[in-house]
Amino acid sequence: MPIAELSSGTVLILIVIAALPIGAVVFALGAGRAFSQIGRGEMSIGDEEPRPATGIGLTDSGMGAQGDGASAEVREEEIRQMVQARSDRAVARGEQGFDVDAEVERLLEPAPGAATGDRELREEVRQLVVARNERRLRQGKEPLGVEAEVERQLRDLEGLGQ
Repeated sequence: MPIAELSSGTVLILIVIAALPIGAVVFALGAGRAFSQIGRGEMSIGDEEPRPATGIGLTDSGMGAQGDGASAEVREEEIRQMVQARSDRAVARGEQGFDVDAEVERLLEPAPGAATGDRELREEVRQLVVARNERRLRQGKEPLGVEAEVERQLRDLEGLGQ
């Protein structure tokens, strides 16, 4: 069949059929890296590189280790900044500002009846951790540190009642 006898529709179909594999190969070679970069960059969360220790006592979660004085100071300063900003916004709206120091002290006080102070709750959590350890041992897994796991569970429970 000579080329001159082909209709324009047939020519168009042949061009598309020829271009599809070429386009697929180019796409596979060039776009593969582009798709792996979607959502990444300076502000992304999931692919951070490990950072060197900063020396200010913060753990991976941003919270200081228990008993760490430097992180307690950082935490108090951050709370103070947030309370001051809230007071400034209230003044800007024409409302009365509030005593920042008193509000910071109120926020830093341990909650009355906090989960860490309730002996019955602590004992119940300990029993659950011991039972979990027994299950883990039966499954051939390493047991959890009972005291550390009790503390972690109680910290997780502290914010639930608010």
